[in-house]
Amino acid sequence: MNALSGQIISDLRRLLSEMSDGGSVGPSVYDTARALRFHGNVTGRQDAYAWLIAQQQADGGWGSADFPLFRHAPTWAALLALQRADPLPGAADAVQAATRFLQREPDPYAHAVPEDAPIGAELILPQFCAEAAPLLGGVALPRHRALLPLRQACLVKLGAAAMLPSGHPLLHSWEAWGTSPTTACPDDDGSIGISPAATAAWRAHAVPRGRTPQIWRADAYLEMASRATRSGIEGVVPNVWPINVFEPCWSLYTLHLAGLFAHPALAEAVRVIVAQLDARLGVRGLGPALHFAADADDTAVALCVLHLAGRAPAVDALRRFEIGELFVTFPGERNASVSTNIHALHALRLLGKPAAGTSAYVEANRNPHGLWDNEKWHVSWLYPTAHAVAALAQGKPQWRDERALSALLQAQRDDGGWGAGRASTFEETAYALFALHVMDGSEEATGRRRIARVVARALEWMLVRHAAHALSQTPLWIGKELYCPTRVVRVTELAGLWLALRWGRRVLAEGTGAAP
Repeated sequence: MNALSGQIISDLRRLLSEMSDGGSVGPSVYDTARALRFHGNVTGRQDAYAWLIAQQQADGGWGSADFPLFRHAPTWAALLALQRADPLPGAADAVQAATRFLQREPDPYAHAVPEDAPIGAELILPQFCAEAAPLLGGVALPRHRALLPLRQACLVKLGAAAMLPSGHPLLHSWEAWGTSPTTACPDDDGSIGISPAATAAWRAHAVPRGRTPQIWRADAYLEMASRATRSGIEGVVPNVWPINVFEPCWSLYTLHLAGLFAHPALAEAVRVIVAQLDARLGVRGLGPALHFAADADDTAVALCVLHLAGRAPAVDALRRFEIGELFVTFPGERNASVSTNIHALHALRLLGKPAAGTSAYVEANRNPHGLWDNEKWHVSWLYPTAHAVAALAQGKPQWRDERALSALLQAQRDDGGWGAGRASTFEETAYALFALHVMDGSEEATGRRRIARVVARALEWMLVRHAAHALSQTPLWIGKELYCPTRVVRVTELAGLWLALRWGRRVLAEGTGAAP
């Protein structure tokens, strides 16, 4: 166990030291399919098409059957990309299966728009319907009617702007509304809105006007984004890239949740990241990448990390996103994010600022079991629950919530793990342990023994599934489809396993249910 703990710390130190390359993100069906459709040369991307076909599920759709809301965008995108690749092995069969899938799959946007709809759904899905109509003839496919008014309102807003500033949030979905390359300009990394799909679309519109340095930068960006997936396949790209603020921010925040932030073996790697965040955080806040718009979520987590590192960040950057008693992630967003407000609450409490309204909002957004779900950036309820418990307990040593604790303990699966889908995942099990770590601190001996038994079962499950140096590819984060920020998730998994190991050693040493 001691050797494994040492290996975990070594792996964490290595992961933190690698976070200067723009970030690591798993491959995306949606963005790969859109990039292929805009690329033009089918024969030059045969391996990427083969990868795309291989991701199709047995029911004809793409994406996890556990989370049907997030299957429409990748399935539409793959269908339209493969429709023009008929000569390739398997392409025609994949198109037929995808068409049948869309015909029988219920339309989640027929009458209303779900709160946790994927990014850009109001722009992307109606555009797919328009693209498919002349290609698929009279096939009865979903029409996503509830999204049409939202798309029209957005297009009216976009029509009033000659060009959006670099990094504007709407550029992230440029592929769904852009028609002229003059409406956008690649940022310093060569991307349009840190989106491979948007960048590939912009490039396709720009090339007929002649090769320019901007197009070369876009080409270089798409190559770098493809490498970030570690797939080794040219043309396979991630859902978002770079994430050179989000990745280090969330990783250090996760270390705090596991009690690892101040671990001496990680001190130098943490110091380097903190210095970068401190230099980058200005009055406007931070976004997920250096050249993307600032948002409340990344700004709040950066404030938490800087305070934990002994810096004295000003709260003014976060206040820019405060409207009434809640924080919006981006100004003008359709609906607020629970986790953004959880992170804002945590930052305010760490900085010693008033937070009664935000605390009330977080408390009011529980489900009937006392947990947090319906989150717009992560598909699992375990993610906001772990972070909410940490935020609500911050500065309140005696904080406890029996309803949430009981629900969390009861949600453990028979195999010892946790998961919002049909199977437990390492990432979600780690979130459960982070929450229990906080809750354990205010429990009496009986409650701590109850928690310790649950943690022991979780540890057994994690030990069986732990593989050294492996990066998770399970997509649980919400973008235009579900995606996986692989290093962020790997840090979460390792931190959760380290916490469970330390917990187990303490229990053995003391003969009680004591936590670390």
